[in-house]
Amino acid sequence: MSRHIIIAGVPRAGKSTISRMLSRQYGFQHISMDTIIAGFERCFPETGVNTYQGLSSLDTLRVISGKMAPFVRAMLDHSAYDPSEPGMVLDMYQLLPEDYHRYIRGADCQIAYLITSDVTPEERFLIQKRYDTEKDYTFGRSDEELLEGAEYIVEQSLLMKAQCEAYAIPYYETAHDREQAFERLLRGLRLP
Repeated sequence: MSRHIIIAGVPRAGKSTISRMLSRQYGFQHISMDTIIAGFERCFPETGVNTYQGLSSLDTLRVISGKMAPFVRAMLDHSAYDPSEPGMVLDMYQLLPEDYHRYIRGADCQIAYLITSDVTPEERFLIQKRYDTEKDYTFGRSDEELLEGAEYIVEQSLLMKAQCEAYAIPYYETAHDREQAFERLLRGLRLP
């Protein structure tokens, strides 16, 4: 069993749901990387970690992933955790499989991706509406904004799927049969 788990993938695919469940049931410390990335954006703009930097959706994803992956590796390598106890479960959107492979692979962690690649943007929009909560950054946004975001999320899911296949990293499609996908993911993890 690895001390740490990364649950990566696109928004509203179930990352936080699974991460919180792992935290409650197995004692992992849940870390929302979205919160850390927001901190970088506000406090350290010189890092170039900026969700709204005027680039395309895929280019923004690539930039942030490339900058955050070495940071995640440093977090995982930190020796503050007792090796006999579960460590962290990181819930992370902006981490591409290629950057996991380049910077994080070999660390004491497991990874799984949650994506929604086999839907149209309109179907993805309905998923977003279904799973949005008041805590989500998209809550209260207009349908027009959400539909535009759905196009990006499908595009990003397709990229993540292709990279997961290229690097033999497990991924789970959650657009349909979400609960069954969660069950398969949990069976695929090595848990305490």
